[in-house]
Amino acid sequence: MGMVYADVELINGLDEGNARRQLISDEEIRRFPVSILVDTGSYMLAINENIQEYLQLPVVDSKKAQTADNRIIDCDVVAPIVLLFENRRFTGSAMVLPGDSEPLLGAIPLEEMDVLIHPFRQQLIVNPEHPLYAQLKLK
Repeated sequence: MGMVYADVELINGLDEGNARRQLISDEEIRRFPVSILVDTGSYMLAINENIQEYLQLPVVDSKKAQTADNRIIDCDVVAPIVLLFENRRFTGSAMVLPGDSEPLLGAIPLEEMDVLIHPFRQQLIVNPEHPLYAQLKLK
């Protein structure tokens, strides 16, 4: 199977909350559309420094991460970030990769959004067993 990309929108979760409280307008919510690599070998959502700079997400932690070439790097963790794909939504944290590194959509947000990789079309799809809502497993 080749590489799979998905068109998603990344949103500053603090801005979204401030808009709900009417502290800012909906137009002031920082949003970033991006084609993201769907990487089932990665656990988390990973954005790059350029996306982080645009969204202005607060750093909440720092973690070490192993890259595809086996290097260990230190990454800031930012939150809250919202990721939208079709009728699905993930709210959580993201690791920040250096520079303009390719953003990655890992297994945890994929599971939470209840989405699948369609093997023949090589694209991210909403789980056809749950087309209207994400259904999570608790067992």
